[in-house]
Amino acid sequence: MNRLMIVARLRDDAYDEAKTLLLEGPPYDPETAGLEAHSAYLTASEVIFVFDGAEVEWKVNELIDDPSIAVFFAPWEKLIDGTPRLAHEHYHWKRGEEKLGVGLGV
Repeated sequence: MNRLMIVARLRDDAYDEAKTLLLEGPPYDPETAGLEAHSAYLTASEVIFVFDGAEVEWKVNELIDDPSIAVFFAPWEKLIDGTPRLAHEHYHWKRGEEKLGVGLGV
């Protein structure tokens, strides 16, 4: 399984509206989209979306390119300052799992 994060800086005073959007949940069914897990984190200045699954980058690209879903991303455009950034996982630990990817830069 792969994990991908999208990190975006929020504009000033966008926290409350971002929180409201996150509480509505994603505009798609994560299971139907082929994800194993999906979560979102909110700080005072950033929003972080985490996607888990096999070939996760392809699945996220398909979601972004889907016109029926893209309309739901429009409210985020006025809340985001600059261009969102991708963050690739380079280390992950979970009890009971082998230590994979340590020091490999994957």
